[in-house]
Amino acid sequence: MQNVFNHVAARSLSVWSVAFGLALSLAHAQAPPTNKVPDLAGTWDGTPRARPINSETVPWGKDNAPVLNERALAYQKVFDEALSPKYDCQPTSSPALQYDPYHMEIVQWPDRVLLRYEKDDQLRTVWLNGRKATNDDWGVQGFSVGRYENGALLVETDHFPFDVAGFDDYNGIPSSQLKRVLERYWREGTELKATVTVEDPLFLRKPASYTTRWLPARPGYKMSQWDCDPESARAAVRMMPPKYK
Repeated sequence: MQNVFNHVAARSLSVWSVAFGLALSLAHAQAPPTNKVPDLAGTWDGTPRARPINSETVPWGKDNAPVLNERALAYQKVFDEALSPKYDCQPTSSPALQYDPYHMEIVQWPDRVLLRYEKDDQLRTVWLNGRKATNDDWGVQGFSVGRYENGALLVETDHFPFDVAGFDDYNGIPSSQLKRVLERYWREGTELKATVTVEDPLFLRKPASYTTRWLPARPGYKMSQWDCDPESARAAVRMMPPKYK
């Protein structure tokens, strides 16, 4: 009888152990994401020291090239470089701004993250406090909200106006008021990395995405002032062969 009791007790303990282990596994799998704030602050080098210079095929290549719909292909076909807003000193928009080969500075505050770009002297604010967009928040850099999750900063940006070169200024791909840009920033050792994904159902058949990195700026580096003179910027247009007569 004692042997039977011991066998039953051992079997019950074994079943309980399996059940307890399964419960722990499920609890771990269903654990909510951590909101630890990663240290992203500082000045970051995005020049060719950190990555290739952007072009018609960088950061977009055969594996991640944007899949354009017929509307986008038609715009791209008739695009005239002389119409590019950059020749009127209009800043670059997402998703091209993040890959331009210049420095970027990040400042983290409790209610927001500030991203200052050397290119075009742009300042983006990522709101962390639940702030909602208003009609005044439409602009070339859109309206950004974010949160920290699993050691990364997640950013969602919308409220972009139509831009004839809003996807990038190398391929003549436009972007619409429906453009939405998702960004994820995290640290890998001394490097800052980001994945940038753009959605635009008016021009893209599916989201397009790339991943890039920044290196720490050299000690003592100060970002340069971006001074765009419209008259000088337009001088390049006068030297372009006309596409249309």
